[in-house]
Amino acid sequence: MQHPIVSRDEWLAARKQLLVREKELTGLRDRLAAERRALPWVKVEKPYVFEGPNGNETLADLFGGRSQLIIKHFMLGPGWTEGCVGCSFELDHVDGILVHLAQRDVSYVAVSRAPLSEIEAFKEQMGWHIKWVSSAGGDFNYDFHVSFGPDEIAKGEGYYNYEICRIGVEELSGRSVFYKDVNGDVFHTYSSFGRGGEDVLGTYRLLDLVPKGRDETGPNRNLSDWVRHHDRYGDRGFVAPTGRWVPEGSES
Repeated sequence: MQHPIVSRDEWLAARKQLLVREKELTGLRDRLAAERRALPWVKVEKPYVFEGPNGNETLADLFGGRSQLIIKHFMLGPGWTEGCVGCSFELDHVDGILVHLAQRDVSYVAVSRAPLSEIEAFKEQMGWHIKWVSSAGGDFNYDFHVSFGPDEIAKGEGYYNYEICRIGVEELSGRSVFYKDVNGDVFHTYSSFGRGGEDVLGTYRLLDLVPKGRDETGPNRNLSDWVRHHDRYGDRGFVAPTGRWVPEGSES
């Protein structure tokens, strides 16, 4: 790994020059966050119902007594034995901060189309404490454009990340934000997909600080080259284009 070697004073001059750019980015991030919060809202009229550990719950119930709700659209379809590797990577970053989110009037819930029994089995495997409910049999995943029907799969195209694009899997990832007012009305305020998820990946923020960076030099040039379920590092296999882990010797 070739890199220029300089004196401490030369390093300090270069570091201060970069600091100017870092502060510009911090200011830009603050302004962008304010613009995000200023987006108009959409009132949620459809009566979505989810199955959770304590029975059926509405979207309003998922707030758990708070006014703000983040939903993780987690790629775990019916019949999958394990969830998406990338979605699992994201939840690893969130599980430990649930108590802090709660202090800022925010609830966090994962939603998947898999039946609750399959969700509970994978959640136990991963050791997470996040609330996770099933949207099986409902329109929630389809209305928020993270699940795709047989016609879309056959065509290979679907609406995702605010445009018609090529899709090759029935489930994709995202996160949506909701607000509940004092009257109990629920509003959709924000959603992000694709690389928008990097904002919650603390591992990336730290990797961006070190000399090798993200070091994603495999064939996919993204996290699927190296990220695994946290209990699978060292296992032989790969992450398929579907986001699912494929053990060595198995078909994708």
